This record gives sequence, C-alpha cells and structure tokens, in this order.
Amino acid sequence: MKPTLVVLAAGMASRYGSMKQTQGFGPAGETIMEYSIYDAIRAGFGKVVFLIREEFETMFQENFGNKLAGKIEVGYAFQELTKYVGSRTVPAERKKPWGTAHAVLCCKGIVNEPFAVINADDFYGRDGFKKAYKFLTTAAAPNKYAIIGYELKKTLSDNGSVSRGVCNVDAAGNLLDINERTKIYRNEQGVITYEDEGGLHEVSEDASVSMNFFAFPPEFIDQCETYFGEFLDAEINNPKSEFFIPLVVDKAVKSGNISVKIIPTSSQWFGVTYKEDAPEVKASVDRLVADAEYPASLWG
Repeated sequence: MKPTLVVLAAGMASRYGSMKQTQGFGPAGETIMEYSIYDAIRAGFGKVVFLIREEFETMFQENFGNKLAGKIEVGYAFQELTKYVGSRTVPAERKKPWGTAHAVLCCKGIVNEPFAVINADDFYGRDGFKKAYKFLTTAAAPNKYAIIGYELKKTLSDNGSVSRGVCNVDAAGNLLDINERTKIYRNEQGVITYEDEGGLHEVSEDASVSMNFFAFPPEFIDQCETYFGEFLDAEINNPKSEFFIPLVVDKAVKSGNISVKIIPTSSQWFGVTYKEDAPEVKASVDRLVADAEYPASLWG
C-alpha cells in the first residue's frame, strides 16, 4: 500500500494576510504545495489529501484537480470547529481552527494508510520526501513515528519571528521531547533566540526542528482523537489555544509507548510566513528551476 501525503491548508494565513496557499511562485504559476506534491509523486506516494475548510473545496478542485489527474489520487478532508468536540459547546469567540493535530484528526476515515503530513506553504525539498517514503514503507508501525528534522538556522525568516518545534534528540536519533517555540528569530547580535513568558532564551543554530513534516502510521489519527478530548476539557474556553501535532507527539513519547525517529535532512527550507518573504521564495524557486532540480512547468 502506497503512503499518502496530507497537505495542511485550512489556516486563515493571518500573518500573511491572504490565501498564501494558492499563490503562484513557479515559472508556470505553480504554488509551493505543488512542488511538494511533485516531490511526493517522485518519491512514490500514491495519494494526496488536501485538508481544507469546506468552502475552499471548489477552488482547490479547480486549481489542482485537473493538474493532478492521472498523476496521483486526490482526496479532500475538511476541518471544522465542531468536529470531534462531542457534546461540548464551542465558545462563540472561537474563530480560528483548533490546530494541526485536530486537522489530522479530521482525516479520520479518509486516510487509512501510513501517511506524511506537511504544511501547504512550506518548501521542504526533494530529500525529505524520499526519506519520509522510505520510513513509511519500511519502518512505520503503531508505536513508531518519524519527524523530518531541519537545522534551525535553515528555517528562519528575515522578516519576523517564526514558530518551530525544537527537538531534543538522544544519541540514537530518537526524540526525547519536543517544545513548540512560537517566537524564534535572529537578534541584532546574530544569535538565535526565542521569547516566552520567562523572557529571552538562546537556541543552538544546529538544533533539529520540526517543520510540521511528520511520518505516521494510520493509528496516529486515533491518538489525536484521544488527546483532543483531554485538550478540550482543559482549553476549550481559551480562544487562542491550539492543538498542535508536536503536543500529541511529545505526549505520546512521554507515555513510554511510542518512539519517534528524527530523520535529518540538510535541505534548505523556505516559506511564506510573511508577505515580505514572497520575493525571496520566488527567487529560490527560480534558482532550483535554473539548476534543473525542477522542470519549468511541473505538469506540462
């Protein structure tokens, strides 16, 4: 059974200010996610599932359905605030989605095979998809997950702070814990720091970070469902709370029943966290095309 690629594209792009997931950066107007799908097809993935808000379905079908026909199976899953909340009442002030782990949970019944998860607006590089495919087809198991780990210094934006899951890894390359840091940047002295309620903290440039590129067995979706109930019991009235994939992974590791392999990649990440990132992203894609890493038209 070929693995599936789940593309997370339900966010409102609040910092970016538009539907950045569908902005074209390639020579033929390709979006960043199209390069990820192209790399996934080359690696051997058999299906792509777009995790979106239901009102975006027609737009996604029009933009991507015809391009991908005959190249990879395409599916859709919808993230809505009321899904999997049970009898609980969602507060009226809650507007934003519950987060990436809830997004994965919304794939229940649609994704039934080993799968990788990525963000729609991040460029990961071909190497990561090859490594994710190999893990999913040779090593993934109900108690074995993987994270494609990027070097922190290769994942920053020059235009503002970023959020990263900073991984603490043992000598064998297994995850000890993962901490979601939501305000990471390089300061005026060139040192990478993050901010939290305790102040400023330095982070190693070579720290392995999660860019929301995970490889899971299908059982991970059930894990998300179990922990989502616990999350809601504690956080449902906090309008800013988010149920992140790293939170589920960290909790699973600390339970002692799950191991998570950090699979390193030296690929240069780039993405469009802020509008000001867009010109450099386009320039990066142009360089890759000029170097023949990708064709001038992905689907032509």
